[in-house]
Amino acid sequence: MKNLLLIIAATMTLASCADTTDSAAVKNPVMKLTYPETKTVDTTDTYFGTTVKDEYRWLEDDNADDTKAWVKAQNEVTFSYLENIPYRDAIRDRYEDIFNYPKVGAPFKAGEYYFFNKNSGLQNQSVIYIQKGLEGEPEVFLDPNAINAEGTTSINLAGISKDNKYVTYARSDGGSDWQKMYVMEIATKKQLGDELNWVKFSGASWYKDGFFYSRYPAPAEGDELKGNNQFHSVYYHKLGDDQSKDRLVYRDDNNPNIYHFGSVTEDEKYFVLYKQPGTDGFATFVKDLEKDGPFVELFAGYNKKTSAVKHLGGGKMLFKTNIDAPNYRLIQVDLNNPAKENWTEVIPETENLLQSISTGGGKLFADYLEKATTRIYQLDFDGSNRKAIDLPGLGSAGGFNGKDEDNILFYSFTSFTYPVSIFKYDVKTGKSEQFFKTELKFNPEDYVEKQVTYTSKDGTPVTMFIVHKKGLEMNGQNPTYLYAYGGFNVSLSPSFSTSRVILLENGGVFAMPNLRGGGEYGEKWHEGGMLLNKQNVFDDFFAAADYLKKEGYTSTEKLSVSGGSNGGLLVGATLAQRPDIAAVAYPAVGVMDMLRYHKFTVGKGWIPEYGSSEASEADFKNLYGYSPLHNLKEGTQYPATMVTTADHDDRVVPAHSFKFAARLQKAHEGDNPVLIRVAVDAGHGAGKPVGMILDEEADRWAFLFWNTNSPVKYTKD
Repeated sequence: MKNLLLIIAATMTLASCADTTDSAAVKNPVMKLTYPETKTVDTTDTYFGTTVKDEYRWLEDDNADDTKAWVKAQNEVTFSYLENIPYRDAIRDRYEDIFNYPKVGAPFKAGEYYFFNKNSGLQNQSVIYIQKGLEGEPEVFLDPNAINAEGTTSINLAGISKDNKYVTYARSDGGSDWQKMYVMEIATKKQLGDELNWVKFSGASWYKDGFFYSRYPAPAEGDELKGNNQFHSVYYHKLGDDQSKDRLVYRDDNNPNIYHFGSVTEDEKYFVLYKQPGTDGFATFVKDLEKDGPFVELFAGYNKKTSAVKHLGGGKMLFKTNIDAPNYRLIQVDLNNPAKENWTEVIPETENLLQSISTGGGKLFADYLEKATTRIYQLDFDGSNRKAIDLPGLGSAGGFNGKDEDNILFYSFTSFTYPVSIFKYDVKTGKSEQFFKTELKFNPEDYVEKQVTYTSKDGTPVTMFIVHKKGLEMNGQNPTYLYAYGGFNVSLSPSFSTSRVILLENGGVFAMPNLRGGGEYGEKWHEGGMLLNKQNVFDDFFAAADYLKKEGYTSTEKLSVSGGSNGGLLVGATLAQRPDIAAVAYPAVGVMDMLRYHKFTVGKGWIPEYGSSEASEADFKNLYGYSPLHNLKEGTQYPATMVTTADHDDRVVPAHSFKFAARLQKAHEGDNPVLIRVAVDAGHGAGKPVGMILDEEADRWAFLFWNTNSPVKYTKD
């Protein structure tokens, strides 16, 4: 056993409602911890002449009894620690109080009906409602909470038939990426007998009397949550048929790791197919559904991204592309004469990222990011008559989807201090009207959100959002939560979080930088943080932390660093490279073993982003150089760390976090706790019941306040 020479937790005296305001005067006692013994097994691999130890590989088998016993023992230590933080329950109570408000999603139309999601406040999962017209009485259409009382089943609508008679819905259990698809008759709410299994990363695109979808072959028993998924294929399911009769539409037998998915154009003339080896770049194919012919490759190769927006008729189709346009543009292609020299540019590339284009009411809606905040413009299909949509402020907006005949569209808007609200938009008049306003038990006017620019190690300017109470003193004593992602072309824009209110109303600071690797500033920004450029992401993050300290927002003793998934990798690399940068670290569901990540479930799809340890010596050296698991150093004092993962995470398998936590506990010296919190019956993040969310967030903030010696004070309504 590895013992920490710590003071007994019973000496803790800080009360949850203390009136202390001088944070420097608060000094929490340290809890006594004994970590479970973690065995090591002599296991090695050789990469390009370099031998690498992997002594915790046995933890990759999550079905093994010794792994289950290890998880149980680790959770006992973790929850014993968290339960002894005196204000943990008060934090949870406050979070439940502010979390308990109605949450409504933007409606979408299907014939004479409208669908929308709503959570009354503390329901485990949102309920899908239906109503006839905008003035009709809402009725429950699908309630996941009635299906599973434990709240671990989530449901989403996957596709609606062209005649608006049927809807396909997808069900996920325990947070897994695996889904089952079912069909319901809309008017009667009758569920039909169709059931489709082993669906992953797919919608349901209806055509005639059935729909296209993508799935994998059934995995081997016991490998459902960790096995290597291969032969992702497109099928056509005819309504009423058993799945065994589904027609294989497309599969690449020579390339089993390729993802295949697609959809039918609104007029049912074409099926657009995308072949994607991973998370970056894809080839685009089109099949004429009125002819018995093959798929035609329009945009070859996997280093660019070209997606269909709309078929205008007569073989003229609009595509959003980054070919010769890192910030994207909209082009028109004649499918009968698709050579590049015949393309027509409809919306030229600009200095801002064209992140998406939607259609509805016979118009285009171009969604841009300008310094990571949304700007939306309405245009005709030929790019003319461009006019800006008047949004409520600087933040994030999305929606404007519908059919050509729909004159009323919906969109959502949010910012760090503006809860998600739904707006109704009249295409003809260009007027917006608030359709649903979120009412919360806190005052957004008490807080300020700003955007700053700092300089990274190589001189690159990087933007960062910062949120805190108005009038907060910049004395370096504010508990600060630095959150980032930096990868996969993902853009981080302003969004509202009730959980974040816990931090802010206790004098904390929230900071979110737009690191390279993300998509906020186009493809060049993404490429600047992927593959051999990955170190730029970490350097951008380190520079953000240094900026916050320099400007007086916080100090090392008050700073926490956080990220999930690829962001978990970011925090893991931060621990390895800059263990003295912060007081607290939260690596969540992280990719921690960069040499073996591609061997589990869908990990191979990340090779275009990270590279492969087996593909080239350059990739191996790069990955080995920053892999969190392989770069922790014995005898180092690491920050107070809470690694988080879930037993049903089949995207970033929990083995990453298991191995990293075991290695971190062995390498760590000092008083700071090094814990792993493993959620049960949960996945990568989606579909968690409310109780689990409340517990997790209470633990997050309690751990932060305790390990930054920060006071906790609440003002009850």
